[in-house]
Amino acid sequence: MNAQPYDIAATESLLAFWRDAGVDACYLDAPVDHTHIAPPPVVQAVQRATASVATPLAGRNASDAIDQARSLAAGAATLQDLAAAIAAFDGCPLRQMGATQSVFGRGDANAPVLVIGEAPGAEEDQIGQPFVGQAGHLLDRMIEAAGLTGKVFMTNTVFWRPPGNRPPAPQEQAVCAPFLERTFALLKPKAVLLLGGATAKSVLQADEGIMKLRGQWKEWRLHEGAISAPVMPTLHPAFLLRQPQVKRLVWADLLSLAVRLETDSVEDHG
Repeated sequence: MNAQPYDIAATESLLAFWRDAGVDACYLDAPVDHTHIAPPPVVQAVQRATASVATPLAGRNASDAIDQARSLAAGAATLQDLAAAIAAFDGCPLRQMGATQSVFGRGDANAPVLVIGEAPGAEEDQIGQPFVGQAGHLLDRMIEAAGLTGKVFMTNTVFWRPPGNRPPAPQEQAVCAPFLERTFALLKPKAVLLLGGATAKSVLQADEGIMKLRGQWKEWRLHEGAISAPVMPTLHPAFLLRQPQVKRLVWADLLSLAVRLETDSVEDHG
């Protein structure tokens, strides 16, 4: 019997909620021998989603791709150079998974705030800029309400759309990390806003879920170049579209960022 559309939509919404809440594994109440008993449909969906992100980047190929990314990133003297370097990079497997173009960034190249999301979606892939879909419009409105319009530069942990808008795999984030670090080094922001659990875990090398990380100031420091900045992890705007009741949490995080930015500005001019 075929599943009804609303059943599929409900399951997808539930899985998305678990993902954004930091759930990265699925357990049953008791062990199940999967050689004899098929797992429940929801568990099967989680297993399919997990399998879809298992893009192997192991051994020499992964090392070569990361080395290539580092070399291209290091040669970029401006954000415009960096966008061109990313477009020329062929080491990320997402590039061969249906993405039509690279998606780097949008915003002020001299912005005091760097906003980092997870990955481009369908609209971003079509237009070539991050955060231009429904979630991006919500983020723009919240940034405006917090008085941060014109003060942000937006990018993602990966620069090609994952198939089905799934979260980027850690291996995919790792191969794109040199470009993200170079963005950080070129921009030298006064603060960084991390959107979503996959972003926070990748940038901060953290194990906690986003619900534990959000609202707490962290630090991002590069190993080379003595570049560092305070970091605020928060929920992804796509999550807010599904769970609007938690907008107040992100609003509190944005206000904390705005206050810190204003305080630093006053100290700089003092």
